[in-house]
Amino acid sequence: MSPGLAAQAADPTAKELIKEGNRYIGEQSKDKVIQIRSEKSVASLTPKIWRVVYRDDTATLKAVEVKFIAGKMDEVKRPFRLLEPITDKRGPLDLKKLNIDSDKAIKLAMKESILENLKITATELKLEHGSDGPVWKVRLWAAKLKNPSKDADIGEITLSAEDGKTVKVDVHLNRVE
Repeated sequence: MSPGLAAQAADPTAKELIKEGNRYIGEQSKDKVIQIRSEKSVASLTPKIWRVVYRDDTATLKAVEVKFIAGKMDEVKRPFRLLEPITDKRGPLDLKKLNIDSDKAIKLAMKESILENLKITATELKLEHGSDGPVWKVRLWAAKLKNPSKDADIGEITLSAEDGKTVKVDVHLNRVE
């Protein structure tokens, strides 16, 4: 197996985590994803810690969350904090429109011309409702120009999860100075 394939096997995509998460929740919640979010990646552009939030009408706040660390289920809980997407009246995300997976979202975000000449060091992803279907929000960190061992949160690129087109670019280059 090539090193690239080994890395892919070790870093499951959001779609793969949805399927895996279905194993740990009740039938009433399977594939009813409200949100997927990662923590900031470390030493790679691919996050290792992910949370998949499913709609669960039997839970007090109508959600069940499955946390994964490096592709392995870490915990299942019913969040006690009020998450914005849970109160969203649109319901679960339309997974049929999830044509762009998390790995592809990172690659597409990295192709934005505004990122040219920057050394992107980390990402954080969130899949949620957009105005026309699910969107990926890819938050980016870049190495600082005067101190490359430090990084700065430079903003976010929002992409359609259906076709990968850029919806919004909110990147602040002055933060790397």
